[in-house]
Amino acid sequence: MQIFSAVGTACIFYYLLIALYTGKWNSTFAWFWAVCGLVHLAAGAGFAVLPVFWRKTVLVLYFLVWLVFLFVEIQILTDAGKNLSGRKNPEVKYLIIPGAQVRGTVITNSLMRRLDCAYEYLMCHKDTKVIVSGGQGSGEAISEAKAMADNLAGRGIEEFRIIKEEKSASTFENLTYSAAIIGDMTVPVLVVTNSFHLHRTLILGRKAGYQRFYGLAATSNKVLYMNYMVREFFAILSIYVP
Repeated sequence: MQIFSAVGTACIFYYLLIALYTGKWNSTFAWFWAVCGLVHLAAGAGFAVLPVFWRKTVLVLYFLVWLVFLFVEIQILTDAGKNLSGRKNPEVKYLIIPGAQVRGTVITNSLMRRLDCAYEYLMCHKDTKVIVSGGQGSGEAISEAKAMADNLAGRGIEEFRIIKEEKSASTFENLTYSAAIIGDMTVPVLVVTNSFHLHRTLILGRKAGYQRFYGLAATSNKVLYMNYMVREFFAILSIYVP
């Protein structure tokens, strides 16, 4: 069927774009596009030989999957749109920046975007303290929290305003360990993260017990945005389907 061939071809081309853009054939989650493309192309080639009943069944299931996917993606885009960095944001006591990958000591693009957005807020809200949250993972010479703290301090954010949380290894741990630092779950808290990541972060924040939890959307890499959005779909599903 043509729809399978069209989607499969698009997935393969996007995989090649990611590989050329990043200079790596095994970039995070990029494998999905290659596998998805090959599966769709194979389905397109074999669809015609299926009995009519199975063709109808496959199409119904395929479009149901698309409906679920689109529903989740709309939620992600809605939260990102409502919390753009250029809009008015509440005055909060604490701002949380969840960590992202650091290569050695070098801050990656997604994390730098979070820091840029948080820096703008902190410069306008001098009484807000920032919790930089992230442990030290594979390939990281320092913790993500230290990398973020050094970056903000280097831009002039006073060190007494910067609190490091260096144990967490996931978004939920970022929020739960930061909650332990804050103590009072009724105080207003703002989380700064990339637009594609914000919806899941807000869900996890409510799950962690924050009662006045707000989001601020940092920008995202335009080339990799679709890759991140699809990855978030599976990450959000994992919250509801253990």
